Amino acid sequence: MSDPRFNGLVAVVTGGQSGIGAACADRLRELGAEVAVFDRDAAAGDLSFAVDVTDEQAVADAVASVIAQTGRIDILVNSAGIGAAGTIAENDNAEWRRVLEINVIGTANVIRACLPHLIASPSASVVNVASAVSLTGFPNRVLYTASKGAVLSMTRAMAADHLRDGIRFNAVCPGTTETPWIGRLLDSADDPSAARAALEARQPHGRLIAADEVAEAVSYLAGPRSGSTNGVALSVDAGIESIYVAD
Repeated sequence: MSDPRFNGLVAVVTGGQSGIGAACADRLRELGAEVAVFDRDAAAGDLSFAVDVTDEQAVADAVASVIAQTGRIDILVNSAGIGAAGTIAENDNAEWRRVLEINVIGTANVIRACLPHLIASPSASVVNVASAVSLTGFPNRVLYTASKGAVLSMTRAMAADHLRDGIRFNAVCPGTTETPWIGRLLDSADDPSAARAALEARQPHGRLIAADEVAEAVSYLAGPRSGSTNGVALSVDAGIESIYVAD
C-alpha cells in the first residue's frame, strides 16, 4: 500500500541488493518513494549503482549521479555492512580494520556525501541499521558489536549535530535476521540444522527475524509520519533487549 507522504521523495539505500537493504528498498518503493540502490554487487542501471561504501570517491560519484537524475535526496538508509563472529582473541587486527572500515567508515562516507542534499530536503531522514548487539551483550560477537555500537552512537551524535538542519537520525536494532550472511554462517557450521535451531532458540519468539519486519520499522522512521522521532534506537528483536523469557 502506498502512502502519499512518500510521493516525490527520493531515497538512497546502501546494501540494497540483498537482505535487509533489499527489503527496505522494496518497501520504500511500495510506499511511493523513488529509490536509488548502492551496493557493491549491484548491476549498474537507472538508480542502481555498483558502489563500495569504503571508496569515498565512488560514493560521491554515485550521489552526484542520483542528484543529476532526480534532483534531490530526502531519505538515506544505511544497510551496507558485514558480520563478524568470534571473541577478542579470535579476530586479528586486519579483520578489525576490515569490519570497521565497512560498517563504520563506510556509513560515515555515505552520510557525508548525502548531507548537503539532506539539508536541502524538507523531509530529511537518515536510518542506520545497527543491531541488537548494540544494546545487549551477545557471546562471540565482540568485533561486530564494536562496529554496530559505533553506528548507534554515531546516530545519536548526528541527531544532535543536525537537529537545526532539519535532518532526523534514527537507528533500527534487529535481532538475528534471515539474511544471506546468516545463511552463509549456517552453511559453514558443522551441523547447519543444529546451528539454525540454536539461533532460533535465542529469539524470544522462537524464529529468526524476517527482513520485511525490519524494513517496516525502517520505513516508519524514514517517513514523514515519524517527524517527532529523532535519535532513537528502535529494536526489532522480538524482545531480546527488554523481555526476560523464563525457561
